[in-house]
Amino acid sequence: MLLTTAALCLTGAAQADELREDALDMFQALPSTVPSVSDNVITPEKIELGKALFFDPRMSASGVFSCHSCHNLAMGGDDNMPTSIGHGWQKGPRNSPTVLNSVFNKAQFWDGRAADLAEQAKGPIEAGVEMANTGENVVATLNSMPQYVEWFETSFPDEDDPVTFDNFAKAIEAYEATLITPAPFDAWLNGDDGALSDEQKRGLQVFMEAGCVSCHAGINLGGQDYYPFGLIEKPGADILPEGDKGRFVVTETVDDEYVFRASPLRNIELTAPYFHSGVVWDLNTAVEIMASSQLGAELAVDEVEAITAFLKSLTGTLPPVILPVLPVETATTPRPSGEVMQ
Repeated sequence: MLLTTAALCLTGAAQADELREDALDMFQALPSTVPSVSDNVITPEKIELGKALFFDPRMSASGVFSCHSCHNLAMGGDDNMPTSIGHGWQKGPRNSPTVLNSVFNKAQFWDGRAADLAEQAKGPIEAGVEMANTGENVVATLNSMPQYVEWFETSFPDEDDPVTFDNFAKAIEAYEATLITPAPFDAWLNGDDGALSDEQKRGLQVFMEAGCVSCHAGINLGGQDYYPFGLIEKPGADILPEGDKGRFVVTETVDDEYVFRASPLRNIELTAPYFHSGVVWDLNTAVEIMASSQLGAELAVDEVEAITAFLKSLTGTLPPVILPVLPVETATTPRPSGEVMQ
Protein backbone atom coordinates (compact mmCIF):
# COMPACT_ATOMS: atom_id res chain seq x y z
CA MET A 1 0.00 0.00 0.00
CA LEU A 2 1.31 3.49 -0.87
CA LEU A 3 2.28 5.69 2.04
CA THR A 4 0.09 8.73 2.62
CA THR A 5 1.62 12.21 2.53
CA ALA A 6 1.39 12.39 6.30
CA ALA A 7 3.16 9.05 6.63
CA LEU A 8 5.90 10.19 4.26
CA CYS A 9 6.41 13.32 6.35
CA LEU A 10 6.67 11.21 9.48
CA THR A 11 9.23 8.96 7.78
CA GLY A 12 11.28 11.98 6.72
CA ALA A 13 11.12 13.41 10.23
CA ALA A 14 12.26 10.10 11.69
CA GLN A 15 15.20 10.00 9.28
CA ALA A 16 16.13 13.57 10.19
CA ASP A 17 16.00 12.75 13.89
CA GLU A 18 18.15 9.67 13.32
CA LEU A 19 20.74 11.73 11.41
CA ARG A 20 20.87 14.28 14.21
CA GLU A 21 21.14 11.55 16.80
CA ASP A 22 24.12 10.05 14.95
CA ALA A 23 25.68 13.49 14.54
CA LEU A 24 25.36 14.28 18.23
CA ASP A 25 27.38 11.17 18.98
CA MET A 26 30.27 12.68 17.00
CA PHE A 27 29.97 16.47 17.23
CA GLN A 28 29.05 19.14 19.76
CA ALA A 29 27.46 22.52 19.20
CA LEU A 30 29.38 25.61 20.20
CA PRO A 31 28.56 27.01 23.65
CA SER A 32 26.64 30.26 23.99
CA THR A 33 29.18 31.72 26.42
CA VAL A 34 32.93 32.26 26.40
CA PRO A 35 34.62 28.99 27.45
CA SER A 36 36.94 28.87 30.43
CA VAL A 37 40.64 28.18 29.94
CA SER A 38 43.05 26.61 32.38
CA ASP A 39 45.13 28.85 34.65
CA ASN A 40 43.63 32.04 33.24
CA VAL A 41 40.48 33.60 34.65
CA ILE A 42 38.79 35.48 31.82
CA THR A 43 37.44 38.92 32.73
CA PRO A 44 36.08 41.79 30.60
CA GLU A 45 39.14 43.86 31.46
CA LYS A 46 41.52 41.12 30.37
CA ILE A 47 39.57 40.61 27.15
CA GLU A 48 39.84 44.31 26.26
CA LEU A 49 43.56 44.33 27.03
CA GLY A 50 44.09 41.23 24.92
CA LYS A 51 42.15 42.81 22.08
CA ALA A 52 44.45 45.85 22.08
CA LEU A 53 47.53 43.62 22.10
CA PHE A 54 46.12 41.46 19.29
CA PHE A 55 45.81 44.51 17.02
CA ASP A 56 48.97 46.38 18.10
CA PRO A 57 51.80 46.16 15.50
CA ARG A 58 54.25 47.64 18.02
CA MET A 59 54.48 44.19 19.55
CA SER A 60 56.68 43.29 16.55
CA ALA A 61 60.29 44.44 16.17
CA SER A 62 59.44 46.28 12.96
CA GLY A 63 56.26 47.93 14.21
CA VAL A 64 54.51 46.52 11.13
CA PHE A 65 53.12 43.11 12.07
CA SER A 66 50.45 42.32 14.67
CA CYS A 67 48.62 39.10 15.52
CA HIS A 68 45.89 40.39 13.24
CA SER A 69 48.31 40.49 10.29
CA CYS A 70 48.23 36.70 9.98
CA HIS A 71 44.85 36.18 11.68
CA ASN A 72 42.66 38.71 9.91
CA LEU A 73 39.20 38.68 11.44
CA ALA A 74 37.71 40.08 8.25
CA MET A 75 38.96 37.07 6.27
CA GLY A 76 38.15 33.97 8.30
CA GLY A 77 40.77 34.46 11.01
CA ASP A 78 43.74 33.77 8.75
CA ASP A 79 45.51 35.72 5.98
CA ASN A 80 44.42 33.83 2.84
CA MET A 81 48.08 33.41 1.84
CA PRO A 82 49.83 30.11 1.05
CA THR A 83 52.29 30.96 3.83
CA SER A 84 52.40 34.14 5.87
CA ILE A 85 54.69 37.13 5.34
CA GLY A 86 56.75 38.22 8.34
CA HIS A 87 59.72 40.34 9.42
CA GLY A 88 61.82 41.58 6.52
CA TRP A 89 59.11 40.24 4.16
CA GLN A 90 60.21 36.68 4.82
CA LYS A 91 57.80 33.87 3.94
CA GLY A 92 56.89 31.52 6.76
CA PRO A 93 57.16 27.75 6.35
CA ARG A 94 53.47 26.88 6.85
CA ASN A 95 49.96 28.11 6.16
CA SER A 96 48.50 30.25 8.93
CA PRO A 97 45.67 28.45 10.80
CA THR A 98 42.51 30.35 11.66
CA VAL A 99 42.26 31.91 15.09
CA LEU A 100 38.47 31.52 15.08
CA ASN A 101 37.29 28.87 17.58
CA SER A 102 40.94 27.95 18.17
CA VAL A 103 40.28 27.89 21.91
CA PHE A 104 38.67 24.49 21.34
CA ASN A 105 41.77 22.91 19.79
CA LYS A 106 43.71 20.33 21.78
CA ALA A 107 46.91 22.21 21.01
CA GLN A 108 48.04 25.04 18.74
CA PHE A 109 50.06 25.14 15.51
CA TRP A 110 50.03 22.42 12.85
CA ASP A 111 52.50 20.35 14.88
CA GLY A 112 50.89 21.00 18.27
CA ARG A 113 54.01 22.53 19.76
CA ALA A 114 52.00 25.01 21.87
CA ALA A 115 49.74 23.54 24.53
CA ASP A 116 47.32 26.46 24.59
CA LEU A 117 46.60 29.89 23.15
CA ALA A 118 48.74 31.67 25.74
CA GLU A 119 51.79 29.64 24.78
CA GLN A 120 50.94 30.11 21.11
CA ALA A 121 50.78 33.89 21.51
CA LYS A 122 54.45 33.99 22.49
CA GLY A 123 55.68 31.93 19.54
CA PRO A 124 55.20 34.41 16.66
CA ILE A 125 56.53 37.29 18.80
CA GLU A 126 59.94 35.61 19.16
CA ALA A 127 60.10 33.89 15.76
CA GLY A 128 62.63 35.58 13.49
CA VAL A 129 60.51 34.84 10.44
CA GLU A 130 57.39 36.36 12.00
CA MET A 131 57.54 39.29 14.45
CA ALA A 132 61.25 38.96 15.33
CA ASN A 133 60.89 40.50 18.76
CA THR A 134 61.79 39.38 22.28
CA GLY A 135 59.73 39.03 25.41
CA GLU A 136 61.96 41.57 27.13
CA ASN A 137 61.41 44.18 24.42
CA VAL A 138 57.65 43.59 24.48
CA VAL A 139 57.60 44.25 28.24
CA ALA A 140 59.75 47.36 27.78
CA THR A 141 57.37 48.60 25.08
CA LEU A 142 54.33 48.03 27.29
CA ASN A 143 55.92 49.68 30.33
CA SER A 144 56.76 52.74 28.24
CA MET A 145 53.05 53.53 27.75
CA PRO A 146 51.14 54.49 30.93
CA GLN A 147 47.81 53.43 29.46
CA TYR A 148 49.06 49.87 28.95
CA VAL A 149 50.47 49.76 32.49
CA GLU A 150 47.09 50.87 33.85
CA TRP A 151 45.28 48.22 31.79
CA PHE A 152 47.61 45.48 33.03
CA GLU A 153 47.11 46.59 36.64
CA THR A 154 43.33 46.44 36.15
CA SER A 155 43.46 43.05 34.39
CA PHE A 156 45.84 41.43 36.91
CA PRO A 157 44.91 43.23 40.15
CA ASP A 158 46.52 40.76 42.55
CA GLU A 159 50.03 41.05 41.11
CA ASP A 160 52.72 43.49 42.24
CA ASP A 161 54.31 43.59 38.78
CA PRO A 162 51.55 42.73 36.31
CA VAL A 163 53.33 43.81 33.11
CA THR A 164 54.99 40.53 32.16
CA PHE A 165 55.36 38.51 29.00
CA ASP A 166 53.29 35.72 30.59
CA ASN A 167 50.44 38.13 31.30
CA PHE A 168 50.76 39.58 27.81
CA ALA A 169 50.10 36.06 26.49
CA LYS A 170 47.24 35.41 28.92
CA ALA A 171 45.48 38.60 27.87
CA ILE A 172 45.68 37.64 24.19
CA GLU A 173 44.38 34.18 25.09
CA ALA A 174 41.42 35.76 26.88
CA TYR A 175 40.53 37.82 23.82
CA GLU A 176 40.96 34.94 21.38
CA ALA A 177 38.69 32.78 23.54
CA THR A 178 35.85 35.14 22.61
CA LEU A 179 36.28 34.55 18.86
CA ILE A 180 33.57 31.91 18.61
CA THR A 181 31.45 31.65 15.47
CA PRO A 182 28.08 29.90 15.84
CA ALA A 183 27.03 28.43 12.50
CA PRO A 184 23.96 26.89 10.87
CA PHE A 185 25.32 23.46 11.81
CA ASP A 186 25.12 24.42 15.49
CA ALA A 187 21.52 25.55 15.08
CA TRP A 188 20.72 22.22 13.41
CA LEU A 189 22.44 20.23 16.16
CA ASN A 190 20.32 22.18 18.64
CA GLY A 191 17.10 21.12 16.90
CA ASP A 192 16.46 23.62 14.09
CA ASP A 193 15.53 21.31 11.22
CA GLY A 194 15.56 24.13 8.68
CA ALA A 195 19.09 25.29 9.47
CA LEU A 196 20.61 22.88 6.94
CA SER A 197 19.52 22.30 3.35
CA ASP A 198 18.74 18.79 2.12
CA GLU A 199 22.05 18.81 0.22
CA GLN A 200 23.95 19.76 3.37
CA LYS A 201 22.25 17.00 5.34
CA ARG A 202 23.19 14.52 2.62
CA GLY A 203 26.76 15.84 2.76
CA LEU A 204 26.83 15.35 6.52
CA GLN A 205 25.70 11.76 6.05
CA VAL A 206 28.38 11.10 3.42
CA PHE A 207 30.95 12.84 5.66
CA MET A 208 30.15 10.46 8.50
CA GLU A 209 29.73 7.28 6.46
CA ALA A 210 32.90 7.81 4.43
CA GLY A 211 34.96 8.05 7.61
CA CYS A 212 35.88 11.76 7.61
CA VAL A 213 34.80 11.86 11.25
CA SER A 214 37.73 9.63 12.18
CA CYS A 215 39.85 12.80 12.22
CA HIS A 216 37.28 15.60 12.05
CA ALA A 217 34.89 15.17 14.97
CA GLY A 218 34.19 16.98 18.22
CA ILE A 219 33.23 20.58 18.79
CA ASN A 220 35.71 21.97 16.25
CA LEU A 221 35.38 19.12 13.73
CA GLY A 222 39.10 18.49 14.10
CA GLY A 223 41.96 20.01 16.04
CA GLN A 224 41.87 17.24 18.64
CA ASP A 225 44.55 14.76 17.54
CA TYR A 226 47.45 14.08 15.18
CA TYR A 227 47.46 11.96 12.03
CA PRO A 228 49.87 11.15 9.19
CA PHE A 229 49.19 13.16 6.06
CA GLY A 230 48.93 10.30 3.60
CA LEU A 231 47.63 7.62 5.93
CA ILE A 232 46.60 5.47 2.95
CA GLU A 233 48.24 7.18 -0.01
CA LYS A 234 50.95 9.80 0.41
CA PRO A 235 50.31 12.93 -1.71
CA GLY A 236 52.99 14.27 -4.02
CA ALA A 237 55.65 16.73 -2.90
CA ASP A 238 53.62 19.58 -4.39
CA ILE A 239 51.04 19.05 -1.61
CA LEU A 240 53.18 17.39 1.08
CA PRO A 241 56.64 19.03 0.96
CA GLU A 242 59.32 16.49 1.85
CA GLY A 243 61.26 18.98 3.93
CA ASP A 244 58.44 19.60 6.41
CA LYS A 245 58.21 16.54 8.65
CA GLY A 246 55.48 17.94 10.85
CA ARG A 247 55.25 16.80 14.45
CA PHE A 248 58.59 14.99 14.17
CA VAL A 249 60.27 18.37 14.75
CA VAL A 250 58.55 18.53 18.17
CA THR A 251 58.84 14.91 19.34
CA GLU A 252 61.85 13.68 17.32
CA THR A 253 60.00 10.38 17.07
CA VAL A 254 60.21 8.59 13.73
CA ASP A 255 56.53 7.63 13.89
CA ASP A 256 55.68 11.34 13.87
CA GLU A 257 57.24 12.07 10.49
CA TYR A 258 54.67 13.86 8.29
CA VAL A 259 52.17 13.79 11.16
CA PHE A 260 50.07 16.93 11.66
CA ARG A 261 47.21 18.04 13.86
CA ALA A 262 43.93 17.43 12.06
CA SER A 263 42.69 20.77 10.80
CA PRO A 264 39.52 22.07 12.49
CA LEU A 265 36.88 22.52 9.81
CA ARG A 266 34.80 25.40 11.16
CA ASN A 267 34.82 28.31 8.68
CA ILE A 268 36.79 26.18 6.22
CA GLU A 269 34.92 27.88 3.38
CA LEU A 270 36.71 31.13 4.30
CA THR A 271 40.24 29.89 4.91
CA ALA A 272 41.69 28.85 1.54
CA PRO A 273 44.35 27.94 0.59
CA TYR A 274 44.28 24.59 2.37
CA PHE A 275 46.65 22.22 4.18
CA HIS A 276 49.81 23.17 6.04
CA SER A 277 51.51 23.78 2.70
CA GLY A 278 48.79 26.19 1.57
CA VAL A 279 48.80 24.98 -2.03
CA VAL A 280 45.18 23.96 -2.66
CA TRP A 281 42.71 26.78 -3.24
CA ASP A 282 39.56 24.83 -4.11
CA LEU A 283 37.51 23.22 -1.34
CA ASN A 284 36.18 20.45 -3.60
CA THR A 285 39.77 19.55 -4.52
CA ALA A 286 40.78 19.52 -0.86
CA VAL A 287 37.93 17.10 -0.10
CA GLU A 288 39.03 14.82 -2.94
CA ILE A 289 42.65 14.82 -1.73
CA MET A 290 41.62 14.03 1.84
CA ALA A 291 39.36 11.19 0.69
CA SER A 292 42.09 9.51 -1.36
CA SER A 293 45.07 10.14 0.92
CA GLN A 294 43.43 9.54 4.30
CA LEU A 295 40.59 7.14 3.51
CA GLY A 296 41.69 5.46 0.28
CA ALA A 297 38.31 6.42 -1.18
CA GLU A 298 37.45 7.78 -4.59
CA LEU A 299 34.27 9.73 -3.95
CA ALA A 300 31.77 10.38 -6.72
CA VAL A 301 31.48 13.97 -7.93
CA ASP A 302 28.07 14.39 -6.32
CA GLU A 303 29.40 13.04 -3.01
CA VAL A 304 32.26 15.55 -3.04
CA GLU A 305 29.82 18.35 -3.81
CA ALA A 306 27.51 17.24 -1.02
CA ILE A 307 30.37 17.17 1.52
CA THR A 308 31.46 20.62 0.38
CA ALA A 309 27.90 21.87 0.82
CA PHE A 310 27.91 20.47 4.37
CA LEU A 311 31.26 22.11 5.13
CA LYS A 312 29.78 25.47 4.16
CA SER A 313 27.21 25.01 6.94
CA LEU A 314 30.18 25.42 9.32
CA THR A 315 30.68 29.04 8.24
CA GLY A 316 29.69 31.00 11.32
CA THR A 317 28.91 34.50 12.49
CA LEU A 318 31.85 36.41 13.92
CA PRO A 319 31.27 38.50 17.06
CA PRO A 320 31.20 42.22 16.17
CA VAL A 321 34.72 43.62 16.16
CA ILE A 322 35.38 47.31 16.83
CA LEU A 323 39.01 48.27 16.42
CA PRO A 324 40.59 49.37 19.70
CA VAL A 325 42.14 52.80 20.22
CA LEU A 326 45.71 51.90 21.16
CA PRO A 327 47.81 53.61 23.85
CA VAL A 328 50.01 56.53 22.83
CA GLU A 329 53.76 56.05 22.54
CA THR A 330 56.18 58.01 24.71
CA ALA A 331 59.81 59.09 24.38
CA THR A 332 60.91 55.81 26.00
CA THR A 333 58.96 53.50 23.67
CA PRO A 334 61.43 51.30 21.74
CA ARG A 335 61.68 52.34 18.12
CA PRO A 336 60.98 50.02 15.17
CA SER A 337 63.83 47.91 13.86
CA GLY A 338 65.56 49.34 10.79
CA GLU A 339 65.68 45.87 9.24
CA VAL A 340 62.01 45.81 8.27
CA MET A 341 62.58 46.78 4.64
CA GLN A 342 65.46 44.38 4.04
